[in-house]
Amino acid sequence: MQKPSIPKGTRDFGPAQVARRQHIFNVIRRTFESFGYAPLETPTLENLSVLTGKYGDEGDQLLFKVLNSGDFAKDVTAADLETGSKALLPKVAEKGLRYDLTVPFARYVAMNRGTLTFPFKRYQMQPVWRADRPQRGRYREFYQCDADVVGTDSLLCEAEIVLMMAQVLNGLGLDDFTIKINHRAILDDIHQAVGGVVGQEGSLYVAIDKLDKIGRDGVTQELLARGFSKSAIDRLFELLSVKGTYLEKIHALSEHIRLSIGTDYTGYTDLREVYDILQASGFKQFDRLEFDPTLARGLSYYTGCIFEVKINNVQMGSVSGGGRYDNLTGSFGLPGVSGVGFSFGVDRLYDCLEALDLFTSTAETPTRCLLTHFDAASGRAALPLLAELRAAGIPSELYPDASKLQKQFKYADAKGIPLVIIMGPEEAAAGVVKIKIMQTGVERVLPVGEVVAALTVE
Repeated sequence: MQKPSIPKGTRDFGPAQVARRQHIFNVIRRTFESFGYAPLETPTLENLSVLTGKYGDEGDQLLFKVLNSGDFAKDVTAADLETGSKALLPKVAEKGLRYDLTVPFARYVAMNRGTLTFPFKRYQMQPVWRADRPQRGRYREFYQCDADVVGTDSLLCEAEIVLMMAQVLNGLGLDDFTIKINHRAILDDIHQAVGGVVGQEGSLYVAIDKLDKIGRDGVTQELLARGFSKSAIDRLFELLSVKGTYLEKIHALSEHIRLSIGTDYTGYTDLREVYDILQASGFKQFDRLEFDPTLARGLSYYTGCIFEVKINNVQMGSVSGGGRYDNLTGSFGLPGVSGVGFSFGVDRLYDCLEALDLFTSTAETPTRCLLTHFDAASGRAALPLLAELRAAGIPSELYPDASKLQKQFKYADAKGIPLVIIMGPEEAAAGVVKIKIMQTGVERVLPVGEVVAALTVE
């Protein structure tokens, strides 16, 4: 018999884990809706023509491709096999699993442009798939919770992203975090300042984005391999090493760039305006906001402000990220519609909360009351009360078998059911029940007709 297993990078979630994940989803959902975002869902499968070319070369390699149904190899020739995967892929796979939620959202906006009210704000909470190497905090199947707005250039949207990030993290009890922000125009200025050749921008961004993973030496070796000179790399790290507060670092870097190439200061003025909007909005956690010129975000569709969130007291990658994309819907035939958004990785948030022991005790079941019984007659007598409890919105269940009371208590304790209602022959004859609080062992007696009202008040 074959031992059952699941694919690497995927996981099962038991009842207690799902309850904890639902807590994260609920905090995020409440936050998104409080800022006026409406829910949306898109299909698991997208046409590969929608997905490819949106995430850069490295992202395209991580797409899960889905073989065509039926005889998927019927059009494949010997010449295709000799040519390699680029010739073979279009003939065997037309669809893929979604890599993120932003590109499908842009596709949705383009397809439904005539029915949407702009600016259009949506949130989306669904799984995505990436053919990455599984490791702690990095999975092949994981949930993202996105919030995006399209149809406006206003930097109010960027400021509200910061506010939503902070509100979610505070709501989850994560108080030691850093919200990092940068701007693609600033990265363009840095590329020019180090003497980068036109067309090399993507190589620079990808290398800088790995700085916290492979360090200065690793980035240096990668840039040397991509054709950057040693002097250009030294100048790069000089620009990236500016110190100070959010505003001080922006000023210092803009001065460095001005002396090197001159600039229109688009990126710097945008980041200052975001700061001003946050200040006017009553934002109190500027010590958690950092201008980080090393932040590059690897996805190629970003064009303006970019964001990332780190939980500082856990060894974990970013738990959230995003940015502005001015050209994404244009690739689907809807040019001139700017958008900005961000995403929370639920799985990484879960791992952080677990590492910091921030989850409260979570039961394996939403059941609040377990009704016990001793025989078929007492079980039947408990059914009307069970129906009343459920009708009143109190999750309840009746133990299915006539077993010893100790076994039924053990069941309630194992599942984390807080209350046990005992209705034995004596209680039934007197028209009362015994309610036992499992955590303390305290018992009280109530008339059957008063149980629902008493538990509803509690």
